[in-house]
Amino acid sequence: MPDEACAASPEPRRDGQSALPEGLVLVSTPIGNLGDLTPRARDTLRGADMVLCEDTRHTAKLLAVIGAKVKQQPLHEHNEDAAIPAVLRRLREGARIALVSDAGVPLVSDPGYRLVRAALAEGLNVTAVPGANAAVMALVLSGLPPLPFLMQGFPPPRRAARRTAFGKLRAAERAGLAATLIWYEAPHRLAETLADMAEVFGARHAAVARELTKQFEEVRRGTLTDLADYYAGNDARGELTIVVGPPEHEDQEDLDGQLRTALAANSVKDAAALVAAATGLPRKVVYARALELSANCRRPSR
Repeated sequence: MPDEACAASPEPRRDGQSALPEGLVLVSTPIGNLGDLTPRARDTLRGADMVLCEDTRHTAKLLAVIGAKVKQQPLHEHNEDAAIPAVLRRLREGARIALVSDAGVPLVSDPGYRLVRAALAEGLNVTAVPGANAAVMALVLSGLPPLPFLMQGFPPPRRAARRTAFGKLRAAERAGLAATLIWYEAPHRLAETLADMAEVFGARHAAVARELTKQFEEVRRGTLTDLADYYAGNDARGELTIVVGPPEHEDQEDLDGQLRTALAANSVKDAAALVAAATGLPRKVVYARALELSANCRRPSR
């Protein structure tokens, strides 16, 4: 028996000029510039038996541009669960179904994940056509370290929940996380989100990318404090991506230093409790780091 991960995909069906595999195909669409639609994406949409999309009105414009006369069906966060059984039935019958979001790579801050999981659970063929992605494009244009990066999607819309989410990331950074962070954000929340970021993460280097691939594309770079001040007085328009650089090394060194001092005179549990109380970090996060430091100290040198 061949390894499941190496098993060959189903043979493609050939209808006229198309040679597309049966199954579910996740098709990336342009994030602004229609010239970024790949030839494979164009062929897949033209040859599909059905296109699942967030907004049929939006996707209809794209399909009209490429001359794709194909049935559309909405698939969004409110109807995904209800739509899955019928879609799976069509896939079992051998249909070629394309899934698109309004822009970019499907599933990334968009619906479709539950459908993909259900299709994979049934052993149905799932593949993808790559393409434009706003998060990755903003990352490479930001001037910030490209690897590692952590994509967070949209931050919570309410300030209290948003600050809590940022605080958890800050705690993870103090415990060792060092990655460039990426979020999408709505224009009307950009200024207050940047202000919250500046308060939680400090005056860290960051960038705001706006209207990527479009006529008024702009990438504004600076510290979070500078960006928060700028957008407090300047309205933002269009699709927005925020990129925040990783923390400085002294953050981790400060936590480790406090833990080493506490571990010298206390148990791991007590040391973690003392440092958690002093720093305001979650006790579980500090305890995990204390365990790691304690284990390193006990290892014999070679």
